[in-house]
Amino acid sequence: MAKALCPGSFDPPTNGHVDVIERGARYFDQVVVAVIANPSKRPMFTLEERESMLADALAHVDNVDIQSFDGLLVDFARERGVSLIIKGLRAVSDFEYELQMAQMNAALSPGLDTFFVNAKPAWAFLSSSLVKEVARYGGSTEGLVPPGVSKALEEHAGR
Repeated sequence: MAKALCPGSFDPPTNGHVDVIERGARYFDQVVVAVIANPSKRPMFTLEERESMLADALAHVDNVDIQSFDGLLVDFARERGVSLIIKGLRAVSDFEYELQMAQMNAALSPGLDTFFVNAKPAWAFLSSSLVKEVARYGGSTEGLVPPGVSKALEEHAGR
């Protein structure tokens, strides 16, 4: 069984995240969407909320398994028998950071490879940080995130 891992903080999940995961799911028997509990970031949504939003947004994709973790990604991958990571790239700045992470992961766990998926132009500008900022200032996130996420952002922003 060919499995891949698509990690991220997904705070919140965007249409760009969903697109990368859907595209990965076309090529692998199973894609584990790994929601990272990153203690260096202060997330807007809890792990459970992020998992729930992803489950709702990806309900139409049969071969996706959503899990959360803390610690090293290489350990999470090893525990699940996964040797491939899928990462979306929006710009050169993403590539520089993600390449460094891919090389570190490969050094820590030889045989753990990273496949980079370019963002579709429609989503190349999109980031969770920008979406949260739009929501904080009362802007509409419709069309930027899945409908359930847009509703959760509105509730968080008190609208």
